[in-house]
Amino acid sequence: MTRAELEHFHDRLDELASRLRGDVTGLREEALRKTGGEASGNLSNAPLHPADLGTDNFEHETNLGLLELQGQTLGEVDAALDRIRAGTYGRCIECGQEIRRSRLEALPHTPYCIECAHELQQYNAPLVESIGNL
Repeated sequence: MTRAELEHFHDRLDELASRLRGDVTGLREEALRKTGGEASGNLSNAPLHPADLGTDNFEHETNLGLLELQGQTLGEVDAALDRIRAGTYGRCIECGQEIRRSRLEALPHTPYCIECAHELQQYNAPLVESIGNL
């Protein structure tokens, strides 16, 4: 990979990391806010209706899930930046082959070529199903 290409991907990863950090901060604030009462303008912290409590719980769980996903993606972006610094960016960490540029354009933080990503997905699918059956 040329120096210009590495700079291009470094800039994209920096931009993505900055955006994700903002998203994580906003989600964290939303997930930690009080529900019912003060947040909705009521005088008490108890929701007025059981459906309100259900909605608040759903939104809270959704925000926590998004926070976890965004945090994981941010970790992947930071790892990609580390690979740029180490001179290994653009090579699959599984097989060592070069990752196609089109894949890196779509997922600049990916550590896998499409073939290895597909194999890992196939390998993990039965594992996820078996865990779900516990």
